[in-house]
Amino acid sequence: MQLPAAVEALSALAHASRLAVFRLLVRAGPDGMAAGEIAREIGALPNTLSTHLTILGNAGLVRSRRDGRSVIYSADYDGMRDLLGFLVADCCAGRPEICGTLGELTASPDCCT
Repeated sequence: MQLPAAVEALSALAHASRLAVFRLLVRAGPDGMAAGEIAREIGALPNTLSTHLTILGNAGLVRSRRDGRSVIYSADYDGMRDLLGFLVADCCAGRPEICGTLGELTASPDCCT
């Protein structure tokens, strides 16, 4: 991931509702959720949610697909991995003892539950 894409992704996540949508979709898994279901979960109006989903999609963090009359949204896990990789690429100037073990975060009971 290059700096401009990372800035766009971080900017998209720098809003409470968009961050809530993204985290909800990450928890929902690859099957995703319909827009109406997302709106109910986070308490957003449909037009506001549409704007948030567009911003997250343009930032490479959310994907959409049509399923009959519904649009299903899911987290773009490749985009998420790219952003996380960008953030830790130069971790602690080659001194991992400074950063601790980032790998332990994904192994913790709080992750991926």
